[in-house]
Amino acid sequence: MVKLRKGVSYRFLERPYTRKSKYRKLNYVRASPVSKIVRYDMGNLSKQFPYQLDVLAMDSLQLRHNALESARLTCNRSLEKNLGKFGFYLKLRVYPHHVLRENPLATGAGADRLSTGMARAFGKPVGIAARVKKGQTIFSVRVEKQHADMAKKALQRIKHKIPCQCKIVEVQ
Repeated sequence: MVKLRKGVSYRFLERPYTRKSKYRKLNYVRASPVSKIVRYDMGNLSKQFPYQLDVLAMDSLQLRHNALESARLTCNRSLEKNLGKFGFYLKLRVYPHHVLRENPLATGAGADRLSTGMARAFGKPVGIAARVKKGQTIFSVRVEKQHADMAKKALQRIKHKIPCQCKIVEVQ
């Protein structure tokens, strides 16, 4: 399998030219890759927790689905270890709709006979990303008031996994 490109290749917001439709003929991109995100809601879904913390993006960018999944995993693992399986409610608030494309160019001897260069360079789908605006909530955690410091530590782990500046905000 081909190695992933660096995240900076797809980080910046551009014009989204990847229309998906329920009618196949109206799609610009014929196939959409499968998202690696397994779950969007974790923890105790039925209980109402009084204290909420949010992770807000400080920049506008595209977050790839594998970055979101790794951030979700580390935060969820930390919360489950410290608060138990039902001591919190974690929600991923963005959904990766945007299809990322790549135009692979052949290099080396004889490369001019293998690729068309930048002619018809729409590219093949390689992944999907969530388009996040400045100030948008990425993750939310609800816990009891006495567990707020544990939730903040878990959200710090999310900040290390996401390729932008983020801040943790208390919501009442």
